Amino acid sequence: MSNNGYLLNFWVAAVAWEAGKPLVIEEVEVAPPQANEVRVKILFTALCHTDVYFWEAKGQNPLFPRIFGHEAAGIVESVGEGVTELKPGDHVLPVFTGECKECAHCKSEESNMCDLLRINTDRGVMINDGKSRFSINGKPIYHFVGTSTFSEYTVVHVGCLAKINPLAPLDKVCVLSCGISTGLGATLNVAKPTKGSTVAVFGLGAVGLAAAEGARIAGASRIIGVDVNPSRFEEARKFGVTEFVNPKDHKKPVQEVLAELTNGGVDRSVECTGNIDAMISAFECVHDGWGVAVLVGVPHKDAVFKTHPVNILNEKTLRGTFFGNYKPRTDLPSVVEKYMNKELELDKFITHTTTFSEINKAFEYMLKGESLRCIIRMEE
Repeated sequence: MSNNGYLLNFWVAAVAWEAGKPLVIEEVEVAPPQANEVRVKILFTALCHTDVYFWEAKGQNPLFPRIFGHEAAGIVESVGEGVTELKPGDHVLPVFTGECKECAHCKSEESNMCDLLRINTDRGVMINDGKSRFSINGKPIYHFVGTSTFSEYTVVHVGCLAKINPLAPLDKVCVLSCGISTGLGATLNVAKPTKGSTVAVFGLGAVGLAAAEGARIAGASRIIGVDVNPSRFEEARKFGVTEFVNPKDHKKPVQEVLAELTNGGVDRSVECTGNIDAMISAFECVHDGWGVAVLVGVPHKDAVFKTHPVNILNEKTLRGTFFGNYKPRTDLPSVVEKYMNKELELDKFITHTTTFSEINKAFEYMLKGESLRCIIRMEE
């Protein structure tokens, strides 16, 4: 029997039956894990903008009914055949991208883009057999990015689970399984600002603020926040942002404004909006000779990046990153340790909490622009 008194393998999940409609709390059958899979009891999950984007289904293939959620923390309940790295009771972070440890990307020190387990937003089934592990009255319910954490129990490929310190508070470190690590790693692993350098961060949502946090940890002397929403500026000071630029306040392109402010350009920039104009500005605002711009945001599928080739010839570097260049299984445990050692602050990212039965409140907070991260407690 489960904690809810239901038959074994039946638990509660928040199901999205159609695009843009409130999630419905349902009794769902969660099948046991198959080969290389793990069934995880989710204790805390958070709402990320990516969940909202695919729930709205305005710009991509709609796939419903579906269980969303990908930023979470939980405890291993059972493991399938061939799983040796994890055992029941281990504390884990599910991650939307994986690390098989066998492919060329996983074996490369430079890449974290696993051939087998790279994010696939269109796939709603497990890669082992092409079937869902969720069902209601025999009807399959689709998975989301291999995690589906808006469920008391979920089934995840072992390569998409990072085993972490069991002493780490799961209600805090759950936010490291997506957005915060993405922004943090974009700065620390890819931009790599030196102590005393100048960093511009485009977009002051949760990912951008995590990028600013990375610049603070790296010892940047100036962290310039660029955003068209002035209400975000005061909050950003908590994350080390020292000054602000609103592109709407200037008649000239924001890259020119930043170049004037910084004697020729910033040393590093991190773009976290997905807006193509912001991406171009982030690249063009870095200093010639040594400037590095890192793109984090995901642009519209038809967007085109345009810049004059002389920007490249003048030794400005353009980099892209995926999940902050962290390999989930290898690297996330050490990011959790940064929090445990008080090098990294997570509490300031958490602006709201709610119970699982009120999960739709988390959507309301995000749609109104009121929250950075809302933590959803699975146990009432």
